[in-house]
Formats: sequence, C-alpha cells, structure tokens
Amino acid sequence: MDLRPSNRLSYASGPSDVPLLGRCIGEALEDTAARYPDNDALVVCHQGKRYTYDQLNEEVDRTARGLLSFGIEKGDRIGIWATNCAEWVLTQFAAAKIGAILVNINPSNRARELEYVLRQSECQTLLLIEGFRDMDYVQAVGEICSELGSGDSDTVHSRNLPQLRRLILIGGKPPRGMQGWDQVVERGTRIPCEQLLARESQLDFDDAINIQYTSGTTGFPKGATLSHHNIVNNGALVAQAMRFTDRDRLCIPVPFYHCFGMVVANMACVVSGATMVVPSAYFEAEATLKAVSEERCTALHGVPTMFIAELQHPEFNRFDLGTLRTGVMAGSPCPIEVMKRVVNQMHCREMTIAYGLTEASPVVTQTTPDDPIERRVTTVGKALPHTEVKIIDPLSGRIVPRGVTGELCTRGYQVMKGYYKDPAATNAAIDRGGWLHTGDLAVLDEEGYFQITGRAKDMIIRGGENVYPREIEEFLYTCPGIAAVQVIGVPDQKYGEQVMAWIKLEPGSQLGPPEIRAFCEGKIAHFKIPHYVKIVDEFPMTVTGKVQKFKMREAAIKELGLGGCQA
Repeated sequence: MDLRPSNRLSYASGPSDVPLLGRCIGEALEDTAARYPDNDALVVCHQGKRYTYDQLNEEVDRTARGLLSFGIEKGDRIGIWATNCAEWVLTQFAAAKIGAILVNINPSNRARELEYVLRQSECQTLLLIEGFRDMDYVQAVGEICSELGSGDSDTVHSRNLPQLRRLILIGGKPPRGMQGWDQVVERGTRIPCEQLLARESQLDFDDAINIQYTSGTTGFPKGATLSHHNIVNNGALVAQAMRFTDRDRLCIPVPFYHCFGMVVANMACVVSGATMVVPSAYFEAEATLKAVSEERCTALHGVPTMFIAELQHPEFNRFDLGTLRTGVMAGSPCPIEVMKRVVNQMHCREMTIAYGLTEASPVVTQTTPDDPIERRVTTVGKALPHTEVKIIDPLSGRIVPRGVTGELCTRGYQVMKGYYKDPAATNAAIDRGGWLHTGDLAVLDEEGYFQITGRAKDMIIRGGENVYPREIEEFLYTCPGIAAVQVIGVPDQKYGEQVMAWIKLEPGSQLGPPEIRAFCEGKIAHFKIPHYVKIVDEFPMTVTGKVQKFKMREAAIKELGLGGCQA
C-alpha cells in the first residue's frame, strides 16, 4: 500500500543489493591478506611499526598460537587493558581466530572498575600495558590480586578473582606472576599451525566474540556482547558508505577499546584492504595532524571534540592535509559549524556523519559522499543497508509519523547478542520483536534522513515545554566568539527545570553570560534561552571524547545550590 507522505510513518529499512558476509573476523583478515598481501595493513607511528597484510596475518597467527599454548578454549574471555598499540590490533584478530571472547577494558579504569569488569566477564586472561597517564596498571592489578608474584610465572591463583589465570604484560619487563608479550609469541612457535587451523574450523560467525562495556551514568556498566557477524558486517557497510578501497589510508586517533576504533576503523580497513594508521597511544591533535600529513592519509575518524582540537591547534596550517577526502565523525552530536570547517579546511569533502551505539555494533545510520552538503551537516544520514530503523512514542510504543520526535529503535544483523550475564537488562533493551531501544530521540524526514535531537533522558521539560539541548547547542554555535557549547537541564523550584549552557570561548573572546543571553533574544523562544550560562575551559569527558552531561548536571546543582529543588 502506497501511503501518502502526510500519513507516512517513521520507519525505514536500508536497501542493498550486496549480501551480508557470512565470515568470521579471522577469515575476513585472511581473505584480504590473500587479495592484497603487499598492501600496507598497519602503521603504528609512535611505535615505529609497519606491517603489510601478509605480515599482519602471519603475526596474528603467531600471536594466536601463543594464546593457544596456554590452553585457552573457544568462548574463554581474554581482557585487554591498553591504549592504542600494535599489540592491541594483533590481539583483536588473534583472539578472534581462536574463538576467544575479547573483553575491551577502558584505559581510564581504576582498580575498582577493573575488578568489576574482570569479575563480571569472568576473564581468565588479562593483557595489559604498564600504565596510562597517572595510573600504574601493574600496581592496580596488585591491589585487586594480592597473590600476584607469590606463585610461578605462568599461572595466577587469586581468591578475589578465582577465574583469572594469567597476566600478560605488553611492553616493559614483566614482574613475577606475569608473562611478557615476547614470551607469549615465542610460546606460539611450539604450537603447530594445524592446531590453529583446527580451532578456526570450529568457529561460527554467530559466535560471541567481543564484550564491550558501555559507560553507564549510574550503577555499573553492562557488557554488550557482539558476534563475528555483528562486527564484520558493520565494518564492511561503514566502509562501503565511505567508498573505501585498498588504496585508502585511515588515520585512527579514536581508541581501539571502543567500537569506533575496533569496528568502524580497524574492521572497516581490514574488509576493504585499506591501511590502518595509528598516530599515537591516545588522542593527541598534533600527532594526528602529523600522521595524516606524513602517511598521506585519505581518511580520518574522530568525535567532534577531536576535530575541534585539530582545527584549533596553533600549528594547524603547517600540516599538509590535502590527501584527505573522507572519514567518519560520530560518537556525539556533530555541531554543524564544526562539520563545515572539517569539509572546507581539512579537505574532507566526502566526510560522513554516522550514528550508532555499542549495542548496535555500532553504526545504525550514515551519510554518504553523494549526499548534499546540507544533509551531511544537519542529519546522521539514512539507515545502513540491511538495517531497520523506526521512531516510536516512548510512552505508547507506537510508531510516530514522519517529522515527529520519538525514540529511535533498530533491528537487524547489527543488534548485539545481549548483555553478558544480564538477561534482565537485555530484555529491557531488546523487545520481543527484536528491536533495540536506543534511548535516543530522533526525527525521520520524508527523504529518509534521520536527525538526532538528543537523549530521552537529556530532554529538558521546562514548565511543560519540551526543550531539546541539541537545538539550542546548534543555535549557540552561530554566535561569534563561541568555540564549543553543551546544554543541560538543572532543577528549578518553579518550572521543574531550567536551561543551562556550558560554553567554551574562542581565544580572545570577551563574551560573558549577559552578551550570550542577549544574542538569543528574539531569535529563539524565550523558554529555550539559557537561564544559566557558565564559561568553562573544558567539559568533563570520557577517554573517547564524549561529554559527560550527568557530571555537568551534578556540578551545576552543587555550585548553584539547587539540591533542594530536586524531586
């Protein structure tokens, strides 16, 4: 039935004449190594390491055999607690080849958070670096595993973490109770290749292969469990949207522990034969610009705060970014003005915007190079191929008409298998129809483009009026002198909530709260004008560059003395 536009509902399904790949992660790497053996596969600038696809596949196999030497079985959990490095990539693909479930651990985790992840995922093996920023990883492990160093060098026996059996240090000299990375690779030489091939023959692309812990704002994070099928196909479809080929070179400043790095970057490169270029262990604007220039990168990924830092770097004009054409900007709402500067000043004329979440492997919608520039700066594109998306009324659960805001839900190959050992949370996230409820507010227009308007929980209700922070943020970006802005709701005795804007100014800007509110007068509705304006140097952020609005709200309530206004 052909419904008239005025009656059309907010449902879309991404069409495709390209079938999904029924391949495991290891098979995808082997396929590419066979097709493009001499292509650069991985360049890690800060380690001075470089591998062709043939070399990468061989090194992955050596690492996989080393892991097999410990007796690691299919389905066992291998944790990795590290910043971006060559060993992270080798572990990602080696674990997949032996069917072990890779548990990604946030490099910013403290001992208590590490302990929770290791216990909840029942990790038997942990690979770790020496530390990150002010955190000594070896010391942290000792805090939660007091028996470390009291036994032989191969096996850990911990009363606190009874599942944990082995610790592998990446880089540096391993202390007693830990193996070194080189020792693991050397052990692999004693394992015949046939044993690895036998293990690979037991794998199925629907097997769970990865656990990613989502950063919760309350309580403990949940472990989203992804399969080979989730990861391989999401990487392939993202690459297709960017028109990636074996001639592309992607600069990856986003962290591997997150889906953005592991899937949207690494997997997208591997399925297309493109080169992974790692500029630094963690995000550094200058190192990223240098890597793009020296390695002649054609693509660059990042969250908006990363692109802002690159554009504002004092040495920006010194680097030749002329080879860039595409990439993905995602992870948080992308300010329109920032996107325009990336296209014009960084030469990313085919830069794409993607929307997704860990539980969806992660990308759900994405723009393409063919989309008009206005679509690529105001929407998050259309549903990826093989992906269903609908927008529902959060209260009734019914699909809303196009043009009406509601909660975005998605269904298809990309939806996670569930939260590890948490059926209640899984059932709350994925309904009986297989729809993943994202908690994000969105609008679908008549042409099939989606616009994310905010988080359902971030929506501000002021005196009965629904206020969407994203709308106000986009407006304030048009104010000269404002470099970055985040809008939150804070408690109010009279209206329930009031609008508050946290604002970073451009260098030399003399704007103050009165001038910013005056800029808003007559341009947006009076109830949308920020009641509170706070000038800041930084926003509280996760290691992936996502702004933590809940921390902003907590700080504002304390600073403004609004605790008594909360229900």
